[in-house]
This record gives sequence, structure tokens and C-alpha cells, in this order.
Amino acid sequence: MVIENLTSKIDLIIASQNSREEKLQEICNYLKSEVPYYDWVGFYFKNGDKEELKLAQYAGEETEHTIIPFGKGICGQVAVSNENFVVQDVSEQDNYISCGWKVKSEIVIPIFMNGENIGQIDIDSHTLNPFSEEDERLLEYICKEITVFL
Repeated sequence: MVIENLTSKIDLIIASQNSREEKLQEICNYLKSEVPYYDWVGFYFKNGDKEELKLAQYAGEETEHTIIPFGKGICGQVAVSNENFVVQDVSEQDNYISCGWKVKSEIVIPIFMNGENIGQIDIDSHTLNPFSEEDERLLEYICKEITVFL
């Protein structure tokens, strides 16, 4: 993966005149198509004043996890910890919400706006141990840059 190639396309998506929802969907579709081990890519955002996350745009198989309580699963834990969470093998996680038998690993990066954790990008992979610091840097970049249109 060459981050510079991916970020330049992300920059074009962000700069487009599309709606917020279209941009987020385009980012999901692009990442899923360009990174072979990104099998599900989605955005979750805080659901109003509730202590839960609500699924927004995503690319990949349908999920029943459209609402995730804070603290539950990897996404819910990131909503509380405000820190990146990289899980190279989901079978080793006690507090994991299974999105399907094919999912072997997950990475979740929070999105901050004005110092507040407002959501996250969530990536599921059908591959064990696929994520590197390069993935974290790419996803952190996306989470930072999308705040211009959120």
C-alpha cells in the first residue's frame, strides 16, 4: 500500500461538490476496492445525545450492528477510550461483537472534531494480522481530513 497514492484520491473525494453522505460513501467504496484486505469499511457516528454509535455509510456485507452502545465491542470501546484500536485477531478479544464468521481482524480509528470524539472509521478484514502502522496513518489522515465537511 502506498499511502500517498491513496491520500491523493481521498483529497479529491473530500474536495468534490458531493454531499457529506456521498463523500463518506465514496471513501468507503474507494478504500474497500483499493486495499485488498479491507473487506468492510464503514463510518459510525455518535447518535445525538445518546451513549451509542449509529452506522452511517459503509462498503461491504450488510451488518445488523447499526447501533452500538458505548463500551460494547471494538467500536464501542473506541467511543470511550478515544484511542485507536487495532485487533490483529478478533478471536483473542473478549469484548468483540462478531459481524460474521469471515472477520478475522479489525481496526477502528476515532474521528475528533473540536477535541470531541464524534465517530470513527471501522475496517474489518478476513485476514489475520493484516494491519500496520501505515494503515493507522492512512486512517488517521482520513479521520482528520473529513472533518472539513462534517
